Amino acid sequence: MFGSRVALVPLGPEHADDAFAATKDPEGRRLTGTHREFTLEVLQRWCESRAEQTDRVDLAVIDRATGSYVGDLALNEIDFDNLSASYRIALTSGATGRGLGTEATRLVLAYAFERIGLRRVQLEVYDFNPRALACYRKCGFEIEGTMRDALRWEGQWHDAHLMAALAPTAQLLRHGG
Repeated sequence: MFGSRVALVPLGPEHADDAFAATKDPEGRRLTGTHREFTLEVLQRWCESRAEQTDRVDLAVIDRATGSYVGDLALNEIDFDNLSASYRIALTSGATGRGLGTEATRLVLAYAFERIGLRRVQLEVYDFNPRALACYRKCGFEIEGTMRDALRWEGQWHDAHLMAALAPTAQLLRHGG
């Protein structure tokens, strides 16, 4: 999938070193609520196994201007019976604030709704991440609820908002369009 600024390509072994480096960024860990420490070997195996998965799509986010890895995203927990999936994205620290995440999210939603045929894509975002909240709203996600005290980070409790985007035809029908 190609946008004007990003390309989404299957996450593979060639992305393991960059993905591992990204897990060492304290701000990225906080924004994603990642407590777990990863080894390079674990991420190499993870990246190598992505093509075998049937209930998820894992993609690397590539900056088209530089050709460099700037993060990864996933449609996971794909439920073909209910035409739904969960979504997550993690960008490297140098990639934020440039609209790359918004473009990547729009591309993956188009893929989810138009190619896979999903009706619903949902995600969780922490209350201390207003940049992500704004991005998701721009892409059609709406807050459906709040999970209070869902993340404990450095001794403090934080809420997680549950957001979802519906396929455009479902949104049009629901809103009388």
